[in-house]
Amino acid sequence: MDEQRTDNRTDGDDEAEAVSRFVERFAAQLVQAGMTRMPSRVFAALLSSELGALTSAELSEQLKVSPAAVSGAVRYLAQVNLVSREREPGSRRERYRVQGDQWYNALLERDAFLRNWQTTMREGVEQFGLDTPQGRRINDTLEFFLFLEKELGSLMQRWAAHRAEHLGG
Repeated sequence: MDEQRTDNRTDGDDEAEAVSRFVERFAAQLVQAGMTRMPSRVFAALLSSELGALTSAELSEQLKVSPAAVSGAVRYLAQVNLVSREREPGSRRERYRVQGDQWYNALLERDAFLRNWQTTMREGVEQFGLDTPQGRRINDTLEFFLFLEKELGSLMQRWAAHRAEHLGG
């Protein structure tokens, strides 16, 4: 059994508080970057869990929120490929998991968005023409998206090499 400290708190309490501080700090940073609050908190909680996976009930308890709030957050996180859902063997309960390469996979998904945006920007340039202010702005956006697509491909290749060298995977 954990030895009680003089302030009547156990090391487990200290660990839970440390996890909570990390979750709230990282979630606040994700919110500043544009992610909504509940998905940010759920993602940070999964990221900081020992196994990288928790059930809805575990997330609800840890974050002190309703299962409905967790469900909505997980739906969003799964949609943007930051978490996956899996069934517990022999159970109907789902466990939500964050992978070590979630950022890589999320960026790969963004590549498809970039291509769709490029198509729309090309159509806008054709519609308005380069001799109009809006056509030039749309073309600038198109050029930026083309640049991003090219650079993301190169960046992903460099990341794969870096990961293999430094993380063994």
